[in-house]
Amino acid sequence: MRIVLCYPVEPQHIKQIQEAYPDANVIPAGQEHIAEELPEADIFCGHAKVPVPWKETVQRQRLRWIQSSAAGLDHCLVPSVVESEIAVSSASGVLADQVAEHSLALATGCSRRIPLFIQQYQRKEFIRKPTRDLTGSTVLIVGLGGNGKRLAEVLHPLKTRIFATDYFPDRPAPLVDHLGGPEQLHDFLPHADFIFLTAPLTDQTRYMINASALSVMKPGAILINVARGGLVEEQAVVEALESGHLDSAGFDVTPEEPPAQDSLLWTAPRLIVTPHVGGQSKKRIDRMTDLFCENIIRYRRGRPLINIVDKKLGFPAPA
Repeated sequence: MRIVLCYPVEPQHIKQIQEAYPDANVIPAGQEHIAEELPEADIFCGHAKVPVPWKETVQRQRLRWIQSSAAGLDHCLVPSVVESEIAVSSASGVLADQVAEHSLALATGCSRRIPLFIQQYQRKEFIRKPTRDLTGSTVLIVGLGGNGKRLAEVLHPLKTRIFATDYFPDRPAPLVDHLGGPEQLHDFLPHADFIFLTAPLTDQTRYMINASALSVMKPGAILINVARGGLVEEQAVVEALESGHLDSAGFDVTPEEPPAQDSLLWTAPRLIVTPHVGGQSKKRIDRMTDLFCENIIRYRRGRPLINIVDKKLGFPAPA
């Protein structure tokens, strides 16, 4: 049994994984060696950010289970994996606290005009300018998975009215005032002062925030994306910022990472961009390893995996 890892583990994490599966050979491949090690894996845990031979790996028929070290699954749900018998589980919710915290940072950075005041400070200016309130506003959370649910918990004490869309709108969502399916996105957008994107990137969600969606947003809305850059059409968002239809936006993810040197995102007005750090945490690798080890025990005992993914949908279905 070969367990191949592609996330930044340290010796104590390798030891923890080895203790969860004593008979396995645990191989910390890293990004440098994952392409050569993946075809020889029985279990893979991580997130390959370099090209890897998924098709050849599936054809080898050795790999039985992929544990993603990210909530997003676009890095591994390629057609050959989707059509195979390989089980896939995600890290949904593992870093929900950090993503919610970063969402608030981006939202309040926009609403309290932090970039503007930093620029003024650098010019030795001390000038009051109008700000916006997140407290008491109407927010829309697009995607009520692990990150979206935690964001609702964080926003609720701020006296917000919460709309949300989700693929499973019939499940309980006690903190959400209005919950609808993906088809109700355009119905909810005109109500929202703040739109938070926490949905997975799938064929159905790609470019969901396009010119049509932006046109029905409330004038002066603030858009926050902490999910995947492919959810938005870059040109359409930049045009909405330039016209003033969007008050501002905060992106922790971009359609291309990093953006090309000639990308309009570098110069778009009232846009905050952070380099995909929403899930960063001192405890990130500890928590990911804890989840993986719990799932290893479940896997060995034939029990259902935590965050098992419906590969056709592209994300975990609710338990």
